[in-house]
Amino acid sequence: MIKQIIESHPDEEFLKADGFDDAIIGLDSSSNRLIYSYAKCIEILSESMSVEEAVEYFEYNVVNAYVGEKTPIWCNDNYE
Repeated sequence: MIKQIIESHPDEEFLKADGFDDAIIGLDSSSNRLIYSYAKCIEILSESMSVEEAVEYFEYNVVNAYVGEKTPIWCNDNYE
């Protein structure tokens, strides 16, 4: 998905969350922010920790981190 987004917007810079490229599900066209699947991010983190640890880590360190106007959008797609 990220390749398609970058190819279709070659002049745009995107703020990506490290390690979560496979969780990208789209692009918000009004703000040009990447949209990530919450469930897919938890799946990625669960490869190296328990689901409970992954949720806690993700919510504290990723979802609640504001890194400027290009902060990614986290789509809560009903993981829990």
